[in-house]
Amino acid sequence: MVQGFSPAIAKWIDAVAEDLQAHRGSSLVVAGDGQPPAVHALAHGINQALGNVGKTVVYTQSVEAEPTNQLDSLRDLVADMNAGKVDVLVIVGGNPVYTAPADFRFAEALNKALLRVHLSLYDDETSALCHWQIPEAHFLEAWSDARGYDGTVSIVQPLIAPLYGGKSAHELLAAMSDRPERSAHDIVREFWSGSGSSRTLPVPPAKEEFDASWRRWLHDGVVPNTAFAPARVQVVPGFSPTVEPTPTTHAADDIEINFRNDPSVLDGRFANNGWLQELPKPITRLTWDNAVLVSPATAAKLRAAGSPAFQGGEHGQIITDLVELRYRARSVRGALFTVVGHPDDCVTVHLGYGRSRGGRVATGAGFNANAIRTSDALSFGAGVEIVRTFEKFSLACTQYHHLMEGRGMVRASTRDAYVRDPKSVHEGDETPPRTITLYPNYPYEGYKWGMAIDVNACIGCNACVVGCQSENNIPVVGKDQVLRGREMHWLRVDTYYRGRADNPETYFQPVPCMQCENAPCEVVCPVGATAHSHEGLNDMVYNRCVGTRYCSDNCPYKVRRFNFLLYQDWNTPSLRLGRNPDVTVRSRGVMEKCTYCVQRINAAKIDSEKESRPVRDGEIKTACQQVCPADAIVFGNLNDPASRVAKLQAEERNYALLGELNTRPRTTYLAAVRNVNPALGE
Repeated sequence: MVQGFSPAIAKWIDAVAEDLQAHRGSSLVVAGDGQPPAVHALAHGINQALGNVGKTVVYTQSVEAEPTNQLDSLRDLVADMNAGKVDVLVIVGGNPVYTAPADFRFAEALNKALLRVHLSLYDDETSALCHWQIPEAHFLEAWSDARGYDGTVSIVQPLIAPLYGGKSAHELLAAMSDRPERSAHDIVREFWSGSGSSRTLPVPPAKEEFDASWRRWLHDGVVPNTAFAPARVQVVPGFSPTVEPTPTTHAADDIEINFRNDPSVLDGRFANNGWLQELPKPITRLTWDNAVLVSPATAAKLRAAGSPAFQGGEHGQIITDLVELRYRARSVRGALFTVVGHPDDCVTVHLGYGRSRGGRVATGAGFNANAIRTSDALSFGAGVEIVRTFEKFSLACTQYHHLMEGRGMVRASTRDAYVRDPKSVHEGDETPPRTITLYPNYPYEGYKWGMAIDVNACIGCNACVVGCQSENNIPVVGKDQVLRGREMHWLRVDTYYRGRADNPETYFQPVPCMQCENAPCEVVCPVGATAHSHEGLNDMVYNRCVGTRYCSDNCPYKVRRFNFLLYQDWNTPSLRLGRNPDVTVRSRGVMEKCTYCVQRINAAKIDSEKESRPVRDGEIKTACQQVCPADAIVFGNLNDPASRVAKLQAEERNYALLGELNTRPRTTYLAAVRNVNPALGE
């Protein structure tokens, strides 16, 4: 057993080391982005010792054209501006006035440059201090090129012409050259046809040959044979890096602070996107704000020390203490929020909020964590102080919205237990026989649509939620309405925990409309607005709905949404371009819900009927399925036994959510099976 660690950590290290040794050449050790160079060197050394290099690890040259230490480069620029050495400063994209480390005092230095130009999508904090702001073309409006992680080149093609006369970075730089008249298309095409591309294409092709190649590249999406060759990287024998003490080394009773990009608005560049502001964040399920995240144990410790730790409310409105974070003689105020599974004696704050120009709403949008983030603590630091302000703050959290009376749950098992008894995931299952029903039996002679969601694959990223919002013209309602439990998302991702609060297992479960065969919502609608289709869909007829909301009351899955107010903006011209013309834009007073993207189903059926054939398996993808990066959602025809969805629903892992209610949902789930190391136990 390794020495110098607690028994629990030593046990973990021994088990992981043994597991890695048993999987030489097929394992992988990765160091986090925020780790110092010595830790990355150790990870490279371990991968080399395990024989992973060239198998699970491949080294290539950097895809960055001129790799440099960005922090040092920015520091040098600030020094030059303060020294009066910068006559003209051109900032291409970015928002350094907001995102630069606080100790750089970038805004003060920027004002010392004689001429300041900013190419930007938004009128942001940096634009406000510049003499010229050039409207930037969105990447969907501009020609460009890019490299993948392996070096493969792709030509970026615009989908539309610039809506507001924006210019790309290519055109801006060309304007300062001796050939300012060139378009971005001409610049990119010229580069890949001439000597500028000599690193990738040693011999410039003839014009006719290049014209054909250019058309092929645009069609295929990639430029062939541009991937970098694998590089030979070896750790020298006897290498033994030492992690030197840094300013973040701290005493045992210090509280560490971690700075992370927000999972929705990132570093603030998407703060003006209402979809992302209202998208519930993974784990916390917060919307419209960031927060000071701590563990329950740390919150209890703060309470014992006379500091705040209160967190309560109703309808998902979290009323908590507003605290002041003091760090390195700087301070910022934020709302305290406890998170199960968060490390003790540690605070996490997300960047991207507290914007002074952009990302603002009537109730405010979080706090600016960049105000206490310094250049020697970009990712984490120690010695932060949490001080009570004796003020309260309301956070809009959706974790407790649309609860299914505590009955919804993720079924999970370990691999060993599942192999011994596959039926173990159905323990306690009380689904009644299909013969017991008061509903008519539908024949479903044609298509029988269904969905399978693999809980084992879902990572809780919420891509399905925002994909559904985009596809189905779902409105943004704002923080005040979310506080009342009125968000309009047709799809939610429930979060469940199992185990100890300090180290739980976390599971995610997307919950769209179940499209029940025995639908409780249908029998209570007084105007027949919710109806059963001959293909098994639970359809909504919007112009029949009179807003009784009986269907929502009768739905055990709580997946129906009601337009309490007129959330849609009917007048702003640019918003019309963001709506799907195949889906109705609803006004107030109607019930909305998932329909398996019925517009996509009908479009595929029309195309197949033109060709006198049935719809092929995989030809229809719902919006949530299309955007899922983990391939956790599968849709198709259950009447086709060869379809992927039919095969998944036939698996032993398949189960119905609240199946004991005999609703017979068409959307079913595959239980999570975790491959736990036996040496560590569950």
